[in-house]
Amino acid sequence: MHPPRRAALGLLPLLLLLLPPPAPGAANKPTPCQRCRGLVDKFNQGMVDTANKNFGGGNTAWEEKTLSKYEFSEIRLLEILEGLCESSDFECNQMLEAQEEHLEAWWLQLKNEYPDLFEWFCVKTLKVCCLPGTYGPDCLECQGGSQRPCSGNGHCSGDGSRQGDGSCRCHVGYQGALCADCMDGYFSSLRNETHSFCTACDESCKTCSGPTNRDCGECEVGWVLEEDACMDVDECAAETPPCSAAQFCKNVNGSYTCEDVDECSLAAKACVRKNENCYNTPGSYVCVCPDGFEETEDACVPPAEAEVTEEESPTQPPAHEDL
Repeated sequence: MHPPRRAALGLLPLLLLLLPPPAPGAANKPTPCQRCRGLVDKFNQGMVDTANKNFGGGNTAWEEKTLSKYEFSEIRLLEILEGLCESSDFECNQMLEAQEEHLEAWWLQLKNEYPDLFEWFCVKTLKVCCLPGTYGPDCLECQGGSQRPCSGNGHCSGDGSRQGDGSCRCHVGYQGALCADCMDGYFSSLRNETHSFCTACDESCKTCSGPTNRDCGECEVGWVLEEDACMDVDECAAETPPCSAAQFCKNVNGSYTCEDVDECSLAAKACVRKNENCYNTPGSYVCVCPDGFEETEDACVPPAEAEVTEEESPTQPPAHEDL
């Protein structure tokens, strides 16, 4: 029985190639929490859209007295529910069909006790989301607490969902488990028990304790410490220039650039023949006569002038008429 099994295994790669590719956007499929939040957002919008409506029968006072207030009525609930999902949104309609009784119970019985539909429906009832500042299956507090996760300087992994591990992904300039420490290139401009703010150092500093080039703990590459301040190194003034003879050196803060010399734009003309065009090239230049011009040793001659010159220079002198 072993040979047939090996044959079957040999066909596996071929069968995998024949499988249809994943549907476009499958990787971006909304999570259950995102689906629930989206449904709640539309429900809340539906409440806003129907806030000033009534039964529409023409005798609003009698209808509300007899049939109960429209504000809390099942008719208003039905209008809200009908606008929650597009007809083509299968997953939304599937979720609404499965949870319609929960929404009806909240509307008719629990709305006053639990005014936040998202918290009651998505967090406490369906348990697919967490409140902001909490994460994971048990909705634990994020690093730094639920009020200011990650010291307000980062994003808590899984924040508001039943996913993630609660760790902090710090914003630029911050580091540490709670995003309360400053990275190299930043200094602490304010820090107390609840807040930590980091500000960028001067561009000349790799580390610093303040905002100027005199507050550097260590200079950045391309800068040197002179008279208690980090100063720019002018590489272009070095004994051995960093650029070639066909380039000019331009000093930039902390560095330099080698830029091509445009010989064609110099005061001293690079192309000296009359009518000659100069074209700059990387590290050099070329001199070319315009199209149609005749090239001579000391000029580019226009076609008309070339013809005149030929006519004025015959091989035999012209005959003189007798007077």
